[in-house]
Amino acid sequence: MWDPAQYLAFADHRARPFYELMARVRASEPRRVVDVGCGPGNLTVSLSARWPAAVVEAFDSSPEMVEAARAAGVDARVDDVTTWRPAPDTDVLVSNAVLQWIPEHPSIVSGWASSLPSGAWLAFQVPGNFTSPSHRLVREVAGEALAHVFRGEKPVLSPVEYAGLLGDCSTVDVWETTYVQRLSGPDPVLEWVTGTALRPVRAALSSADWGAYLAELAPRLREAYPARADGTTWFPFRRIFAVARV
Repeated sequence: MWDPAQYLAFADHRARPFYELMARVRASEPRRVVDVGCGPGNLTVSLSARWPAAVVEAFDSSPEMVEAARAAGVDARVDDVTTWRPAPDTDVLVSNAVLQWIPEHPSIVSGWASSLPSGAWLAFQVPGNFTSPSHRLVREVAGEALAHVFRGEKPVLSPVEYAGLLGDCSTVDVWETTYVQRLSGPDPVLEWVTGTALRPVRAALSSADWGAYLAELAPRLREAYPARADGTTWFPFRRIFAVARV
């Protein structure tokens, strides 16, 4: 279960990659713009503002996120990325921090690229920090008993591999960025991963076991990401971006 409030606790940091991704999309008058995995809809509204004449289609697999998106004024629905197919008039397809949750996403990306109309834009970004201390410690504390809830240490491809998936497109732009994010609070990195990476762990544990898990994980994260004298914490976060024109 997704918690929109927890996810939006770091809305500014989570929004920045989206805007930097969309800055490379140069569509002028798209007929249909699709937000695949729209989350709470706070970023989807910018698509409507940028292209007011377009039909903006938005969906997410989480009913909680869709409810939040509708409250934000987005005409969102519940749907499954693995079975969804773009309509023939889809001129912009964007997926922001979604594909890392889907093991078969490389074939999905290839399918999108081959099914979009000529001239359409495909843009996505995924986190690339799965070997960083934050995610490594999440797995270590979980142990073998919860190994099944993780997708391994490489749930995303390298930038070169994503470029290869899009190689038949007329324009391909793939890059990576490591953001050094300044977080605040007593356990800011724990709060960050609670909204995303820890979701499958929370779903697999009872309330008592969840509390024990956090009690063990928190000090390890504090050691890996020590607080500065002013109480803030630097949190490096790598992301991988891809923009292609069909």
